[in-house]
Amino acid sequence: MASGEHVTDRRDVRTRVQQALDGFLTRHRAHLDEMGPELAPLADALHDYVSGGKRMRPVFCVWGCLGAGGEDSEALLVAASSLELFQACAILHDDVMDASDTRRGKPSAHRAFAALHRESGWYGDADAFGAGAAILLGDLALAWSDEMLTASGLATPAALAVFSDMRADVVGGQYLDLLEQVRGASSVASALRVAHWKAAKYTVERPLHLGAALAGAEPAVYAAYSAYGLPLGEAFQLRDDVLGVFGDPAVTGKPAGDDLREGKRTALVAMALEQATPAQQDLVRRHLGDPHLDGGGVAALREVLVETGAVARVEDLITQRADQALAALHQAPITAEAAEVLAELAVAATSRST
Repeated sequence: MASGEHVTDRRDVRTRVQQALDGFLTRHRAHLDEMGPELAPLADALHDYVSGGKRMRPVFCVWGCLGAGGEDSEALLVAASSLELFQACAILHDDVMDASDTRRGKPSAHRAFAALHRESGWYGDADAFGAGAAILLGDLALAWSDEMLTASGLATPAALAVFSDMRADVVGGQYLDLLEQVRGASSVASALRVAHWKAAKYTVERPLHLGAALAGAEPAVYAAYSAYGLPLGEAFQLRDDVLGVFGDPAVTGKPAGDDLREGKRTALVAMALEQATPAQQDLVRRHLGDPHLDGGGVAALREVLVETGAVARVEDLITQRADQALAALHQAPITAEAAEVLAELAVAATSRST
């Protein structure tokens, strides 16, 4: 099958990713069913976590492969789709760590399992049961992501090495993120370091590199994908930081201002604290991380972020990094079709309504 024959529209990639995931999970659900009907909620929850979403990582992986001269195939879609199972693991665990109530407009897994506990009248702590079930579900998604990549038949040593590095990036970046929240003295540099490891490499660069590995690409392709992917990934995270405070819940799938309640030490917050008056600094430190923060508190923090110029500075950084990514595409030794799609993805990933 010629490169790009089926994948001429990235929306088609998303459709095919869902089909690959549905097929994989249907086959593997039988293993859970053998253990007993009590595991049905686990299987259902995992399917929910891999249904919908932007599919950014598989899309970048597919086009990373096609851009390097690889061929479109169902095997490629299976390999790329394994990234969605790993993403499910990451967000399941992330929701537990952040005590998030919702994910994509629905109760997060640990909240749903806690509700199941209460509704069933079981013994013990419902919240502890919910957290434990969600952690186990994340572990299952992690194991099955490995299996799905291997089942594609494309898991070369180079591809496995990228996959391994990507997972280490996420764990390390997540730990740095946890440290930022508990230290309480975030700097712009430290916040951007978290964005680099937790988002830029994981969301864009590593999926592109996985695609390059699946195509057997030369080192120059990897370098080009890094030049494009790292600034774009940082811009994507910066946009996500803004949306986490100002975004429409109907779009983000999370309550307005949820990042403020979780105490996220983002570059946006760090920039505000740098320029804030003592009174504004005190307001931020009193309210940031308050899980019971109401609409008035969210509005007050938003006002500080705007008045200190932090929002404008972050918007400038997003534009600069997106422009840097687009400029790198002009030098990239990849197919013209892939360069065009990657340029479109850069715009989509940094849009104010993403």
